[in-house]
Amino acid sequence: MPMIQESKFKRKNEHLTRDMISCPLNKQERIRFEEDKKILQQEKDATALKQLAEIGSIVIHDKKTRQIISVIMNNQRRNKRLGIPDFD
Repeated sequence: MPMIQESKFKRKNEHLTRDMISCPLNKQERIRFEEDKKILQQEKDATALKQLAEIGSIVIHDKKTRQIISVIMNNQRRNKRLGIPDFD
């Protein structure tokens, strides 16, 4: 479970509140994240995470994409039930 810290930033005499999320990555996750950053052409971790979150949000909220994911997940469940090994 990620830790959330509240942080305050000053901008032109105005206080803005942002949540800071700390999320540990194992070696494989970090390698995949670095590959994702290259695809996004983004060197900054925080910006890359925000962009990946935005992309993920678009994907899961888009009806057509959600239907495609549903088909894949149904295939995975059927394959598991039938004893068919995972495709890697």
